[in-house]
Amino acid sequence: MNDCLFCKIISGEIPSYKIYEDENFYAFLDIRPLNPGHTLVIPKKHFRWVWDIENIGEYYKVIQNIAKSLKKTMETEYIISLVFGEEVPHAHVWLIPRLKNDGHGEAINLNNIKTISSEEMEKIAKSIKNNL
Repeated sequence: MNDCLFCKIISGEIPSYKIYEDENFYAFLDIRPLNPGHTLVIPKKHFRWVWDIENIGEYYKVIQNIAKSLKKTMETEYIISLVFGEEVPHAHVWLIPRLKNDGHGEAINLNNIKTISSEEMEKIAKSIKNNL
């Protein structure tokens, strides 16, 4: 899809902090993270909704592997996953590490966006990749 933000990321038109890529899926750090390590996992083929993905079992296996890497990298047992699909019309799952004293309280606050330097984002992305 020509005007899809995520399709432009997959094609390389828009840079990303890539964590994972295979023939069908792509994962990268969110540039408006709710916590360090906040990752988006998307299909490379454009689907509007997660439930439209043809090989959804394979998709969730990738999500599971990335979540396990996030747990190890961010040293937490608490990784939440969210499926909204409203903000970008391309199927995606958010993986967000919950960290001690992360400022979110009992539930994740979608307005509590963290500021993380590009150097730190690169470091986090590299660590997550190394733990896959």
